[in-house]
Amino acid sequence: MKKLKIAVIGCGRIAVVYQGILASLSDEIDVVLAMDKVPERAEAFAAHFPGCQSASDVTAKGFRAALQQTRPDLIHILLPHHLHAEYAIAALEEGVHVLTEKPIAITLHDADRMMEAEAASGKQLGVIFQNRYIDGVQRVRHLIASGEMGAVKGAYSLLAWHRPPSYYECDWKGKWETEGGGVIIDQAIHSIDLVRYMTGLEVVKIQGHTGRRVLETIDVEDEADAALTLSNGAVYAFFACNYYTSNSPIRIEIDCENAAALLTFEHMEINWKDGRREVIEATTANGTSGEGYWGKSHEKQIRAAYRALREGEKIPWRPQDAAKTLAIVNGIYESARTNSVVKLNG
Repeated sequence: MKKLKIAVIGCGRIAVVYQGILASLSDEIDVVLAMDKVPERAEAFAAHFPGCQSASDVTAKGFRAALQQTRPDLIHILLPHHLHAEYAIAALEEGVHVLTEKPIAITLHDADRMMEAEAASGKQLGVIFQNRYIDGVQRVRHLIASGEMGAVKGAYSLLAWHRPPSYYECDWKGKWETEGGGVIIDQAIHSIDLVRYMTGLEVVKIQGHTGRRVLETIDVEDEADAALTLSNGAVYAFFACNYYTSNSPIRIEIDCENAAALLTFEHMEINWKDGRREVIEATTANGTSGEGYWGKSHEKQIRAAYRALREGEKIPWRPQDAAKTLAIVNGIYESARTNSVVKLNG
């Protein structure tokens, strides 16, 4: 089996997850390039992979030059939100597949530009939504799609996490122009995406509210709630804040005609109306490390992406799908800003 050549740009907090996973896949890949604007971070990442080059010139010219020199098959983009579009487009234009961390971008305009670059390049763009690979999530998606759980009657999600002021002491967190928002786009976007994914339904109407209640040093919201009307008429009740005292396990419930499914972090319970009960625990991935609240499923998505490239299939998840989740996020912000109902076309 020919090894894939892999590059990484952005060697900050999330990079520890990729470092462990990529090391565990050394029989399938060669990591050929690690880039970061801080030379020491790029060098430290590269040191874990024999023959890997490090680079810190992350200007447009420097980025393209590094890709031209190392010729990776795929690059992982682990950069601040506002840089996803710029670097993804450049990589695609250089003939490199891209797998970027969420969100796909800050704006739908940038997401469109990324999809246009993908189409023009003949290469692929994928977006990380690792929690879709949680075993219980996969089970509920199947049960709803097959009709076994019956029609979706409603859903809710609750995220209550802790982000101290020190979390925002960097050059991009807590700012609209670089992070694109606060607790919704950075943390609770996963909850929104999982409801979309498990139910197979799209949000068509948004009535949202955001606020900055406790974290007064940031520009963006530290709490949000919304009533999200799904395409079958059911309502998804969305709640999030990041000023709690700890990272409480995220809760997502989907109530259907025949059963209700409750996800608590990565633990899924399905309670059937006839008295049956299913419990699905998440399987552990070998290479996963980093913050516990990131979950265990990055490795599953990365393995799936590499397998898709080798087999000539589409890498997950498609940018068109990721853009729909971003549209909901931005729709909540728009509804809150204008104090009005926002309608989406799904």
